[in-house]
Amino acid sequence: MNTTLLIMAAGIGSRFGGGIKQLEPVGLNDEIIMDYSIHDAIEAGFNKIVFVIRRDIEADFRERIGSRVEELCQSLNVETAYAFQDLTSIPEGFQVPEGRTKPWGTGQAVLAAKDLIHEPFAVINADDYYGKEAFRQLHDWLVLDHEETALAMAGFILKNTLSDNGGVTRGVCSVEKGHTHLLDVAETGNIVKTVDPASGETGAEADGVKLDPESFVSMNFWGFPAKENEDPAFLTVLEQEFKTFFQEDVPENPLKAEYLLPTLIGGLLREQKCMVKVLKTNDTWFGVTYKEDKADVAESFKKLIADGVYPKDLYSDLIRS
Repeated sequence: MNTTLLIMAAGIGSRFGGGIKQLEPVGLNDEIIMDYSIHDAIEAGFNKIVFVIRRDIEADFRERIGSRVEELCQSLNVETAYAFQDLTSIPEGFQVPEGRTKPWGTGQAVLAAKDLIHEPFAVINADDYYGKEAFRQLHDWLVLDHEETALAMAGFILKNTLSDNGGVTRGVCSVEKGHTHLLDVAETGNIVKTVDPASGETGAEADGVKLDPESFVSMNFWGFPAKENEDPAFLTVLEQEFKTFFQEDVPENPLKAEYLLPTLIGGLLREQKCMVKVLKTNDTWFGVTYKEDKADVAESFKKLIADGVYPKDLYSDLIRS
């Protein structure tokens, strides 16, 4: 079965201090985080990559990774495509609020690729490293037969997803007792890492409120199935709910309202309109949220290569196989 990986790469992080954080080199040969995600996705069995970017970063994106990955994917019979997230791509009958400058969030990013996706697909952030286990689990889940209302999420452990350099935003999850299905997900900002001075154990808190460091969090790694010869049903829901977002949320916060996947899916769960399988991964996330994160990420990749998780020449193992 064909499966697509959609990579959301349209954002320029305001906390990054300028520049395009998705394109920062972190590997031995100047690979970026996205390279490792693409490697792991192809290794897991995904055979189509869709990049969601903005028009104004297209030239930089193609120069830094796009053209190189296109050539690699062609040699491996993996399709590549581009979609463009645009502030003005909104439901018919609505207008962009005066003064609005940023696109509408991860939900709109996926909608930008709606016409390119006709098979089961997964969604990731461009600037997050997820580890091999998550890609294997999501791919293997996607190729099974599911109800239209079934979704999946790679479930990371909160303490494995924190930055040493400041607060992060995570979708903090409530899961059922058996840890197999999601009950709710709440987008939570300013989660900071804490360390118990007595035990040395890692903790977490958001705006002074302690969080369970062992709780599941969403890192925007979602899986959306599709019936054979049908487009994914979730894309229709996503389009319908985008109109509701403009009716209800945008008027209340026209300059900053965002159409976010975790918020949408959390609402669908509460209305019992979907069921989300949690695929637990024990891999440690890392990514570049702050400038200071880059050195730590580069060191993490160096260790993974030393441990034999990746070859020194990334992709060489895929080309040989």
